[in-house]
Amino acid sequence: MKAAQRLLELAAKEGVTACFANPGTSEMHLVAALDATPQIRPILCLFEGVATGAADGFGRMAQAPALTLLHLGPGLGNGLANLHNAYRARTPILSLIGEHATYHRANDPPLASDIASIARPVSAWLKTVERPQDLLADAAAALQAAKAHGPAALILPADVAWSDVEPDAPPQAPPAPQAADWGERVDRTARALNARAVMLLGGRYLSARACAAAQRIAEKTGAQVYVETFPTRIARGRNTPPLKRLPYLTEMSVGLLAAAEHIVLAGAAKPIAFFALPGRATELAPAGASIVDFFPPFGDPTDALEALAEAVGANMPHTATAEPPPAAPSGARLDPGGFAQIVAAHLPEHAIVSDESNTLGLYAFDAAAGAAPHDWLTLTGGSIGQGLPLATGAAVACRGRRVVALQADGSALYTIQALWTQAREGLDVTNIILNNGAYAILKLEMMRAGINAQTEAAAELFDLQRPGIDFTRIASGFGVPAQRVTTTDELAAALRRSVATSGPSLIEAVFK
Repeated sequence: MKAAQRLLELAAKEGVTACFANPGTSEMHLVAALDATPQIRPILCLFEGVATGAADGFGRMAQAPALTLLHLGPGLGNGLANLHNAYRARTPILSLIGEHATYHRANDPPLASDIASIARPVSAWLKTVERPQDLLADAAAALQAAKAHGPAALILPADVAWSDVEPDAPPQAPPAPQAADWGERVDRTARALNARAVMLLGGRYLSARACAAAQRIAEKTGAQVYVETFPTRIARGRNTPPLKRLPYLTEMSVGLLAAAEHIVLAGAAKPIAFFALPGRATELAPAGASIVDFFPPFGDPTDALEALAEAVGANMPHTATAEPPPAAPSGARLDPGGFAQIVAAHLPEHAIVSDESNTLGLYAFDAAAGAAPHDWLTLTGGSIGQGLPLATGAAVACRGRRVVALQADGSALYTIQALWTQAREGLDVTNIILNNGAYAILKLEMMRAGINAQTEAAAELFDLQRPGIDFTRIASGFGVPAQRVTTTDELAAALRRSVATSGPSLIEAVFK
């Protein structure tokens, strides 16, 4: 199995340190080869959607590729939802997907499928390795593509992985790209920035420096600045400008952008509605507004934004800073406002927030603007079941930093198995389940679609209370200590206890 060993050696040389896996028979030689590559830590996930979501969290925080190890097309299919989110986040991931031996594929065995067709919609790069000699060249290309553009998929027939044929050496890596000379692009963008312009921020990572540069540009030019609705990763907290996100609701975003003559995209995609709904716009920018593509969505726009700030003469320190989180009401029943205030007040220094809180966490992002410095990760692709795996991978990448997962109850159940991996790995994750006993987001979407009466079918399909779900017992079954809270005081005490204790915990916050 020299081929499998050389593949993992190459991955380790390229900076890969973690492999999130749920393997099967076709991947056994890759599993065995991990023993010869101690630089790569194998991390077992009980469901492929946890593996792909954890790789996403790892890649966002490490800014380096993680591996996933998936079993054939069905295993890839199980992980597809969170690969979709990672694809939208452009996270560096290399998925190693097992395939039947090349000479067995023609027999159409029971687990045969068109793996490439399944992988293509969520892959920035895709290839099936047909010969062991080509393995390292293909793997090197996959890793390079993952670093530059996002998830890459390498499909490995079993006989390629178990081969003892020495793969050909990969071609020499291209030289590292030189720092970009923004020149004309900076000048063109600077000319578009005025009081009738909106700058939309995105990219793989919005650092504190990037946010500060954007705020300086806004103060100098009069332009408005928003962060894309679901940023991949953004630095937040005191001394970082409290930039607002473009609202999720179409009607709100259209109103905010209505007067814009120029939309400057700094790492963000063109603003469009999440869904088409009766009588509502699908493009959020006003007709006639020019779209200025300043920075592509694949990387960190910090240097570009600082160059743009210099070009418009915005070299002064930014003046907009957030106020400390307000004190939450003591002893009150949990509601979205009080919940957000308690979480903001108890975020430890350099925490990482994985946010899939949906309706009940509506105020959490803005409330934490003046909290201790932290990073905020969001549900980039809208495919639910991301929050707990994302937190798991982030904790693997950043041991020593507390991760706080804000997780809606319905979507938690898609990938609740992530708790077991957290316990097995001893990860410092505080999982907060926001429990209102319903798919409340769907009630909102039904009203937005123009259906204002609660139908019998909706009552059946949106309700999670027959029977009620006991998240504390589920967590305990996975080896994670858990408790239920119903008031602001109880939540505050539970957060203090969790942050002070190593390892994972779960807090079921009940909003009823």
